[in-house]
Amino acid sequence: MAELNTGSQSGNSQSKKVRSTKLNSKIDLTAMVDLAFLLITFFMLTTSLSKPKAMQLVLPEQSGKPMPIDENRTMTILIGADNKAKCYMGKLSEHTPTQISIVNGGLRRELAIRKQEVLAYSTAKGKSELGIIVLIKPGKQSQYGNLVDVLDEMAISGVQTYAIVDIDPSEAALLK
Repeated sequence: MAELNTGSQSGNSQSKKVRSTKLNSKIDLTAMVDLAFLLITFFMLTTSLSKPKAMQLVLPEQSGKPMPIDENRTMTILIGADNKAKCYMGKLSEHTPTQISIVNGGLRRELAIRKQEVLAYSTAKGKSELGIIVLIKPGKQSQYGNLVDVLDEMAISGVQTYAIVDIDPSEAALLK
């Protein structure tokens, strides 16, 4: 049983007045300790821990023949070192890549511009449901955090179709 002693005994024996000795008052703390543990248990059982948030990544099957892709809808992002990337639409031989920054909103602006171009192209063709297709190609000098930043930008920008692809030797030479 837990007790709290509040009385004090003075050892002064030379006092002239005779006083009656007081009994020590005892406070039983058992009920308060029980209540504290009940509250701790209650809060531990009723709280919910934060759940990890992860992005779902769907990978295609390896079997089957490749599907033809419209070059006017395809944007390629080459991830390089130092939070830099280069992007271009269509084929590399037909377009000059644009240098962009991954972290300072450069990629988001470029995606918005390219999405508008693809939307204008799709409506001209009479198919407004066609969206942009983004090919993400990390280079040898790129960091994992940059790839995660690019994937986050895909989710933020609302890009429905994107893929992580191996980089070609000509594109790797472009990053150097």
